[in-house]
Amino acid sequence: MTTLTDRPHTALVVIDLQNGVVANACRRAEVLQNVASLVERARGAQVPVVWVRHWDEELETGSKAWQIVDELSPAADESIVEKNYRDAFEDTDLEAVLARLGVGKLIVTGAQTDMCIRSTLHGAIARGYDATLVSDAHTTEDMSASGAPSPEGVIAHTNLYWSNQRAPGRFGGIVTSDDVVRSFGQS
Repeated sequence: MTTLTDRPHTALVVIDLQNGVVANACRRAEVLQNVASLVERARGAQVPVVWVRHWDEELETGSKAWQIVDELSPAADESIVEKNYRDAFEDTDLEAVLARLGVGKLIVTGAQTDMCIRSTLHGAIARGYDATLVSDAHTTEDMSASGAPSPEGVIAHTNLYWSNQRAPGRFGGIVTSDDVVRSFGQS
């Protein structure tokens, strides 16, 4: 129940699945396979797929590291939102893309769980969207040497934390990739 009442549709949002972001990601192959399946299902159900791609000094525009991984391919008619902050809404055209598509509900996948995924989920809820995280279609790298929990711990904690996320008139939550078809059916 999004607060954006004039936006009844759902979109699949694929965040930062780029060569330089997921090169050493936890469960990389499994997550990319799940996202590829979700993209295929979304397209078949006429659910828009919106791609988000980060750029910074380590992910220079046009570089191999900046490119979306070979396992995934945005279609020519799908939007790619370029971002420079963790929250994909900050200083980007994501809001305009979603408004044009009539989208008020987001199904979120991608990387990194503890950075851009969490920031974008919070950004979505704060802006009036419903935001569902696909529990087996997001990943992060091992940053335990810097004091972070293990990647598996980060992913599990984020799934737990987001499972009952709510705000007035807005809902978060998690769903498995196998169960996303039901969400697509509501678009």
